[in-house]
Amino acid sequence: MEIKRVTLQTANIKVLKYFYTKTLGLQLINENENSFCIAVGTSQLEFTERNVEGEPYYHFAFNIQANKFNEAKSWIKEKGINLNKEDGEDEADFSHLPAHSLYFDDPAGNIVEFISRHSISENGEESFSPKGILNISEISLTVNDAVTAGKQLIDIGIKERDNYPISATSLNFMGKRSIGIFILLTEPGRRWIFSDKYSAVYPLDITLSNNERISIDNKSELLISQDN
Repeated sequence: MEIKRVTLQTANIKVLKYFYTKTLGLQLINENENSFCIAVGTSQLEFTERNVEGEPYYHFAFNIQANKFNEAKSWIKEKGINLNKEDGEDEADFSHLPAHSLYFDDPAGNIVEFISRHSISENGEESFSPKGILNISEISLTVNDAVTAGKQLIDIGIKERDNYPISATSLNFMGKRSIGIFILLTEPGRRWIFSDKYSAVYPLDITLSNNERISIDNKSELLISQDN
């Protein structure tokens, strides 16, 4: 499973476009008066203000080159972006993966993560730049019933990474550990690490590399279809 495209809602379309295309320097693929889409390595990330209600926010992660975590951290700081902290630390060491992550909020309040998966992702030879961002590594999928949603994902071949039972109280990593790309299945009210925000149900649309489409609609219902 790879994430081909993610569409998220926002009430801050103009400031987000400036942030992602000017501050971070990601390539603008297309835009119209209500949305814009950027390249995130081999993935695409779209923000739309169509039918938006309230101030939606999401957690998502970008895989970056395996040997460029420290450079990426300096690169983010040089752009004047404040890194989020947890217990006084501004990075996470996931030694069991192994991987390192950093986190920051974008202007709409989304929790953005850069993760270097040291044993999976490719290395880079040049100084870190947007070219060192490889793909969308993780996207949050917050639903009201994680167990039922997990069964629906399993039915289309997306299993929990360690084949654990789907939990209603924990974060479920849906995808293959060997690839390092996951749908983060959870229920509302779980605090995102390196953040003071809690998981909440907001509309989104995820298209996978096999054209499976996973959506949350404006009624907070999970829909799975094939994108032709």
